[in-house]
Amino acid sequence: MTKVVRTKNAPQAIGPYSQGIIVNNMFYSSGQIPLTPSGEMIQGDIKEQTHQVFSNLKAVLKEAGASLETVVKTTVFLADMSQFTDVNEVYGQYFDQYQPARSCVEVARLPKDAMVEIEVIALVK
Repeated sequence: MTKVVRTKNAPQAIGPYSQGIIVNNMFYSSGQIPLTPSGEMIQGDIKEQTHQVFSNLKAVLKEAGASLETVVKTTVFLADMSQFTDVNEVYGQYFDQYQPARSCVEVARLPKDAMVEIEVIALVK
C-alpha cells in the first residue's frame, strides 16, 4: 500500500515531488526547509529556521498518522556545519526523551538558500 501525504499546514512541494509517502506502515518525508505553510522563507537565525522546519515536520507527520514520537530516523542537512550546536540545541527540544537515529551532513547549498533541511522516516500509528 502506497499513499501520498499532503497537508496545507506545511509548505507545498516546490517541484515534482510530494510532502511525503506512506509505504506499508512507514512514512518517508521529503526534506523540510524553513518555509511557512504559505511558502514564505523564515529570515531569522538558524534556531528560528530550525523551529520552522520542525513545525513543518510535525504537520506532515500528523497528516500521515505519525508523530515525532514515532520517528525512527532523521537526516539533517546544514549549509554550515559550524551551526551544528545551535541546530542540535533546538533539535533536542523536539527529541528530548525519545531520540531517533540521526545523520547530519553539511551540503554546499540548500533550496531557497535555507540554512537547514530535515527529513524523517517514521512508523505510522
